[in-house]
Amino acid sequence: MKKYAFAPALRAALIAASLAGSATLARADIKDYEFQLVDKTVKKGDATISVRLIHKPDGKPVPDAVIFAKRLDMAPDGMDTMKTSIEAMPSTEPGVYKFKAAITMEGGWQLSLGAKVQGETGTVESKLVIKATP
Repeated sequence: MKKYAFAPALRAALIAASLAGSATLARADIKDYEFQLVDKTVKKGDATISVRLIHKPDGKPVPDAVIFAKRLDMAPDGMDTMKTSIEAMPSTEPGVYKFKAAITMEGGWQLSLGAKVQGETGTVESKLVIKATP
């Protein structure tokens, strides 16, 4: 049986390379991401609400996030029990997420979102205020 002198060095190099590669997989802290409203007002009735998910340090949009929590209620006007239906819609713009909602009253509406960003641990959570007009 032959022993190769370079085998331990090769093994150590492979371990070091795998550790260095895994340390760079995460892009940022989950706090470096935020949702922003595309439009701050919507019309009463059937409305389309668009939000953009961005990586704050570079301002780039974040496509392919998984939005698993969404709620729309009138908490800004002190009526957090008054909520409405909201459903995801397709979007053609990377990093922009659209929702269809039945806005039943004029006033302030709060859109609460929870999302997972690919390659990151933790959850991006946002509460955005939209104004409904006649």
